[in-house]
This record gives sequence, C-alpha cells and structure tokens, in this order.
Amino acid sequence: MNKDNLYHSWVNTFFSKRNWTALPFQQEAWKAILKDDSGLVNAPTGSGKTLSVLPPILWKKLNSQKTTKSSLFCIWITPLRSLSKQIQLSIQDFLSDMCDEFSVEVRNGDTSLKVRARQAKKLPHILITTPESFQLLICSKGWKKKMERVDTVVVDEWHELMGSKRGVQLELCLSALRFYNSNLKTWGISATIGNLDEAKNVLIGKHLDGSYVKGKLIKSSTRKQIEVEVVSPKKIKELPWRGHLGLHLVEDLIPILERSKTTLIFTNTRSQCEIWYQHILSACPEFSGLLAMHHGSIEKEIRLWVEDAVRKEKLKAVICTSSLDLGVDFYPVETIVQIGGPKGVARFLQRAGRSGHRPDQISKIYFLPTHAIELIEASALKKAAKKSYTEPRIPYVLSYDVLIQFLVSLAVSDGFRANEALSIVRKTHAFSNISDYEWEWILTYITKGATSLSAYNEYKKVHIIDDGLFKVLSRGIAMRHRVQIGTIVSDNHLNLKLLSGKRLGVIEEWFISKLKKGDVFLFGGQYWELFQIQQMDVLVKKSKSKKGKVVSWMGGRMSFTSYMSDLLRNEIYSIQQNTSYAKTLKPLSFLLDMQKELSIIPKEHEFLIESFQTSEGFHTVFYAFEGRFVHEAMSHLMAYRISLLIPISFSLAYNDYGFELLSDQFLDVNQIIENNLFEATHVKDDLEQSINASEIARRKFRDIAVISGLVFSGMPSNRKRNKDLQSGSQLIFEVFRDYEPENLLYKQAFFETFEYQLEEERLIKALFKIKKQNIVWKNIEKPSPFSFPIITDRLREKLSSEELGERIKKMQLIYQ
Repeated sequence: MNKDNLYHSWVNTFFSKRNWTALPFQQEAWKAILKDDSGLVNAPTGSGKTLSVLPPILWKKLNSQKTTKSSLFCIWITPLRSLSKQIQLSIQDFLSDMCDEFSVEVRNGDTSLKVRARQAKKLPHILITTPESFQLLICSKGWKKKMERVDTVVVDEWHELMGSKRGVQLELCLSALRFYNSNLKTWGISATIGNLDEAKNVLIGKHLDGSYVKGKLIKSSTRKQIEVEVVSPKKIKELPWRGHLGLHLVEDLIPILERSKTTLIFTNTRSQCEIWYQHILSACPEFSGLLAMHHGSIEKEIRLWVEDAVRKEKLKAVICTSSLDLGVDFYPVETIVQIGGPKGVARFLQRAGRSGHRPDQISKIYFLPTHAIELIEASALKKAAKKSYTEPRIPYVLSYDVLIQFLVSLAVSDGFRANEALSIVRKTHAFSNISDYEWEWILTYITKGATSLSAYNEYKKVHIIDDGLFKVLSRGIAMRHRVQIGTIVSDNHLNLKLLSGKRLGVIEEWFISKLKKGDVFLFGGQYWELFQIQQMDVLVKKSKSKKGKVVSWMGGRMSFTSYMSDLLRNEIYSIQQNTSYAKTLKPLSFLLDMQKELSIIPKEHEFLIESFQTSEGFHTVFYAFEGRFVHEAMSHLMAYRISLLIPISFSLAYNDYGFELLSDQFLDVNQIIENNLFEATHVKDDLEQSINASEIARRKFRDIAVISGLVFSGMPSNRKRNKDLQSGSQLIFEVFRDYEPENLLYKQAFFETFEYQLEEERLIKALFKIKKQNIVWKNIEKPSPFSFPIITDRLREKLSSEELGERIKKMQLIYQ
C-alpha cells in the first residue's frame, strides 16, 4: 500500500466512525499538505475546514523520522480567545481517536499564570493561541529554540485578521518564524472573503525580490444553502421609521424561538443586546432560565457557561453580538435571527452559517428590520445570499507603530541584527515596499527616540551592542513592553464588581463617568445601582428598579461596506424599474408610494437632493447611499464648499443612506450646483479645511502612541485612565506637529484618518459617480420617507430614548 493509500485508510477510520464522507476540498487540502505546500482553504461555515488541515499535519508528524515527544510542531492562531476552547475540543476529539500521544493546549490572555509557567518550561505539541500571545512567545528568551521544530502554522478565520493591524502583527511574526525555520508551512482557513488570491498571498508572504511565495488556493465547490426570511408587519404603519430597534416585532419573534431547538439572536451593538434580552423576557416570562446573553463585556466565566449551555441544549435562545460571529460550532443551533441591517454581506452570511452547521444542512436566518427602509436592505441581502458573493478585505500597509512594537519584541528576547530584521520585514506584504530611509528612521527611533524627544532617555529603548546586536538591556523597559503588546486599543475598561468582589464584566470609562452614586443602569440582563468607583473597579449592588440607563459602548457605530452600498443602490434603482414590488418590499409599499408622491425614487443615472422646511429650519438632504463614513466626510466637504460660495452655516447629520445640511436659511441648490460642488480634485485639501482633520488625527495618534510604546498604558492591575492616555499622546502629537512634522508616526496618524476614518478613496469614487449622474433637486413640502431615518439619527444624538419616541410620533402625524 503506497503512502497516500495508507493516509486515506488512517483518516477514513475517523470519518467512518461518525458516518461522514470526506468532501472534495478536504481531500484536495490533504494532498497539498502532504506534499509540503502552503496555502489557503476557503469553504462555507460548518463544512469541515478544521478537518481539511489537521489530519495531514498530524500524519506527517507521526511518520517523521524526527522525534516528536517533546517539541511543539503546530501553532494554531485564532482571532478570538472564545474560539480557542472550541478548537481545542475539536482537535482533542481527533487526537483521542487517532493519535493520543500528542498534546494540545491553549495560550491566550485568559490562560492562568500556573499554566503559563508550565508552558514556559515545556510547550505542548499543538498550541492554540492569538496573534498577541504569539508575539509574546517571540518576545521570550530562547524563542527560536522553542519553535525550531514547528512544521506548520494554521491561521483560523484569516479574513477577520487580514484587514486590520492585527493582520500586520501576524504577518511580521510569521515572517520571523519563517526566517529562522525555512521549512515552515503556513495554512489559512477562511469562510467569507472576496479577494481570495490576495488573502492567500498576504498570509504566505513574499520573496526579497517582491514576488509572492507560491501557495495553493483550495476552494470548496459546495455552496452553503442559506434561506433568508424577512419578518415584517402586514401593515407598514406598525413598522417605526426609525429609533425603536424593532422591538415592536418581539411578538413575531416568540413563535420563531418556540419552533427552534436553539436560536442565536444577533444584534449589532451590546446596547441592543441588553435591550432585546429584557424585552423578550418581558414578553415571554416562561423563557426565564432558558434565555441568555453573550457579548464581549460580560465576564469570561459567564460567556463560557453560555457557550457550554448551548452545546448541551440547555438554552432556548442567546442574544449576542459579534462575540459569537466566528467559528463556535453549536450543532444544536437551528435558527439565526439578525436584528437590523448587518452593514456587510460577509457578516450576514457568517452569522447565517452558524445555524445548520453541517455541510448538508440549510442555514436559516430571519431578518428583523429596525425601521422601514431596512426592508430594502433585507431585499438586497436575500439576493446576495443566493450569489454567495462577499466583500474583499483590504490589507494594511506601512503601519509603522506595529513594526516598532515588533522590533522591540525581537530586541527584548534574543536581540536582532539590522540586516536580518530587514529581510524579515521586507518579506511581508505590509512592508515589502518600505524604503531605506523609512527603515533607517525606524532603527534610529527605537535606539535614540524621536528627534524632538532625544533629550529623554525613556524613549531610547534599544541599545546597539558592540557586535551590532540590537538589544533591550533594561528589565523595566522589557516588562512594560510585554504587558503592552497588541494592536487593539479601545476606550479604557473598568472592572464591574459586586460589593462582595464578584466580577460581572467590564464597562467603559466614558459611560460610567456620566453616572453618579445611586444611578441605575442595565448590564448583563440585570439592573444595577452604582455604589462607588475605586481606582479601576466599579462597585455596584442589585437594584429593584425596572428602569435605568442602558450601558452603551463607543464601538456602536458601524458603516456599510462598499459592496453593501452597491447592493442597496441597485435595489433602490430596481424599485423604480419594476411595476410591482417584490414580496419583501410589499409591506413598504405605503412608504415607497409616498416617496414617489412627495419626491422620487432615484434611477441609476440620477442623484437625488431634497429640500424642505420644519420648525428646526431648512433641510437639504443628499442621497448617495455610500455608507455612514463616506457621508460623514462628504457632508463636511459639501458644507465647506457651499460656505465658500455663500455666507451660510450648517448643522450636519448622516447615516448609511445619505446626509443632511440643516441651516436657518433656504439653500437654493440650483445656485450652487453648477460651481463644481462634486469635483473630485483637491478633496484632501478641502477636507483638511472643513473637517478639522488635525483633531481626528490627534485622536488616531493616541492608538498609534500606545501601540508604538510612546505612551505606557499601565500595568494590568493598574491601567491608566483614557483621559491620561489622551493627554499624554496629545502632548507628544503637538511636539511632533511643531518641531518634527516629518515624524513617520505623526504622518501615519493623518494617513489613517483619511484612509480608514474618512475613507478618502471611496469618497473620491463616489464624487466621480455623482458627476456622471443627473442632479434631481426636489423642493418638497414635508420630510420624505427616505429623509426620516437621517433626521431621527440627528435627534438621537441629543434626545433621550423617551423624548425621541415622542418626537417621532409627532413627526409621523404629518403623514396621516
């Protein structure tokens, strides 16, 4: 029997025990891995991607001539700590049946000190870890020796890492491991990503000549069947136009929950998660004990209990956020519910795939709109689900802050030599084009500090020893660096605790700073009364009140992806072309007919602008359908350009559909439209004048300063407050602005502002598109249905939920 037959006989033993049959893409991956290739496996959620890479890695090691009894040979990278446990269980299941001589363990931020100490002496054969903990390993003494027998690195859910600084961090770490272990193979696993070839290339890296290392792209031909059902009222007047989070549909949700064994209910924000949990319990008290909540701020032990309870079929439903988006295999889950627009197709399909988590099962997802216009999004998503097309993830490049952190990590461990480090860096996609000047600047920076800060020794972190070795000599600098490794910089979290000391989770400083002693707020499905704040701890006690503020988080604002914007525009254009409404849009017919009566539904070659007057003033609304971030930039750009033509000032509002300019005087659109208002040239200069780009860059610089180690965020037990980090980084920002404007970190802050916050490239493309369209200006008597969500988004910023509800009711009266 040849080697291939021996392998298939071995692995089929495992599959046969479970009455499974290996899928073609799994067999293709096995063949590639056994031939020592690297590559990327792309297959639908729940189709067995883990088993496409794990068995051949183990088989190769079982049949290797080298000893395997005491060395790490596989590193498994996951983007989320919550995935680690599930992956460990899946791998352990295979090991128990097929090769129990191998060990598998997890190492991440939740790993106990006892386990870490043991792993420092001896690592397992398979280590499941996160990018941050992977870099921490490289930051340890003798890391090359510990990892010299590593054959393969598997990167799970690669699409979640690639379009972020965590992806850059992982690129650098993988390149370092490859440099000292030339036989290393890299395999990525991904479900929802559009640019697969680029994703594979970024993961596997480059040669020094700039060409990509060859690798296999293995795609499953199996298309996951996804069934999308939209839940909407029969009469549109029952569906609020904005601001109620769809809670009126809770009665329609209950039967769905009752029919399913287990349901995951996805919300876009943690605040929504908290609110929906309360409303479902109020509507259906018999669900008490069968309903749970899962989001990133809830204490780890509670989240793990929820995940385990789902696997054991102890829960009827879980209301969750993106904390359960990725790779947690809950076989009992039959149904997924999406509350409100998911903002992106990939996210929607990823969530849908959490149900029917087997290749031959249909994934069922219900869409509950939170306002009327989201029915158009629902119709677009149904079409996207049939095509199975997802957005590309754009990889970050030249993130100098991440590179500085990585080089200091090398210097903390065994040290590095400049020529070797440059080879490591240039073999990544992120830094393949780094110039000699930029490289020399980085080396000077880590050894001498920034030019304007050269008088301060604390910024001179790395020393050059006589033989040219770059090394951190200070134990204090090394310790501070290790505790600050990572690229995720969020608003400062405080520990939420009972008076007894029991931990409940974490809460953001900006929210709790608005409360005073005795205030009541909702967190984790329970109302709590604020008792005291002690350093980094928020002490609370249970409240008998059934009313209070809902905890909110700064990350609650998301924007359409470019593909989602395209889908929405095409759906709106198709409404105008068809004589009758599709089934999904029929409940919306009342509002669509009203939109046509008051204004128009734009066609593909039309760009709609509406003007109307209310008690607030004169409204001018522009409909680009390009997503919130693009509209934020475009609204500032338009306001600035108009102010150059006529003396006028505006209040701005924007959402995913368009933006509003509100003023105290009428704006004659015909008067301004011929003055190159949508010109795509000089966009950057005009934005800098209009949006105070320097202030946004100043906020961006805080994250860059933390990642690069310019400011220290504190020890884990005594983190610095957000305001302290902001003031410290702001001071350095101003020093660079005044005395060192060519500083690469200072310039990076502006690059990220325009590239990622204001989405300058998408903005310019949108302006080119508008210039080719016919401008249709409608001066109407009252707000149109399309304008309603934009207006109420602005009101939401300054009104409480009760006041907003009353305001919306009054506004709706004008249509009756």
